[in-house]
Amino acid sequence: MAVPRIAIGSVGEATQPDALKAAVAEFISMLIFVFAGSGSGMAFNKLTDNGAATPAGLISAAIAHAFALFVAVSVGANISGGHVNPAVTFGAFVGGHITLFRSVLYWIAQLLGSVVACLLLKFATGGLETPAFGLSAGVAPWNAVVFEIVMTFGLVYTVYATAVDPKKGNIGIIAPIAIGFIVGANILAGGAFDGASMNPAVSFGPAVVSWSWECHWVYWLGPFLGAGIAALVYQVIFICQNTHEQLPTTDY
Repeated sequence: MAVPRIAIGSVGEATQPDALKAAVAEFISMLIFVFAGSGSGMAFNKLTDNGAATPAGLISAAIAHAFALFVAVSVGANISGGHVNPAVTFGAFVGGHITLFRSVLYWIAQLLGSVVACLLLKFATGGLETPAFGLSAGVAPWNAVVFEIVMTFGLVYTVYATAVDPKKGNIGIIAPIAIGFIVGANILAGGAFDGASMNPAVSFGPAVVSWSWECHWVYWLGPFLGAGIAALVYQVIFICQNTHEQLPTTDY
C-alpha cells in the first residue's frame, strides 16, 4: 500500500491562468451553493414564522442543499474539479491530488464566495438575519465534532470513490449526484444536532455576516479531520498509487 506524497507546489501557482480560473470557479460555485442553501432556510423561516427547526424545515434544508450542491459541483467540475468545500480540498491535498499552494487559493475563493453569498442574501431580503450554525440544546461541542467528522468522512469518501479513483469508470458521471445526495442525507442525520455543516466555508459566511462565532471551531476541526481520514483510507487502501499529481479537472 503506497502512502500518498503530499505536494507543496510553489507561490508562482497563484499567478498561473489556470489556477486563477479554478479559483474563480470555486468562488462562483460556492456562491451558488450557499445562496441557495442558506437562502432556503431563510425563506422557510419567513414562510413559517421561524419554523426552520422543525421536521419540515430539516427536510427542506436537506433537499435544497442536495440540489444546490449537485449544480455547484457540476458547473465547476471541468474547471476547478468542483470541490465547493475547503474540507474536500484538504482531502484532495492529503491524498496528493492538489498542491498546498493551490489548496490555499481554493480556500480563499471558497470562503469569499460564502461571505458574498450571505451578504447578497442579507441585502436581497431587506436585512433578514443569515442564521449562523450552532449546537442544539444538550449537544456538547465534542459531540458535534464527532458528528462533523463522521458526516464529512462520508462526504469525502464519496468524492474519492466517484470522482478521484482512477478505476471509477462510468460511475464518474454520477459523481455530482452522489455528492449532493450524501450531503442531503447527512443533513437529515445531523441537522437537528449541530446543523450538519460538513463544510467550513458554509459555516464561515453566515458567521461573518451575523458575527456569531460560538463554537465555530467545531465546523473547522470536525470537517478537516473527517476529510483527512477519508482521504488516507481511500488513497492508501483502494487507490494504492504513489502519486502527487493534481486532481484531473477533466474527470472531476
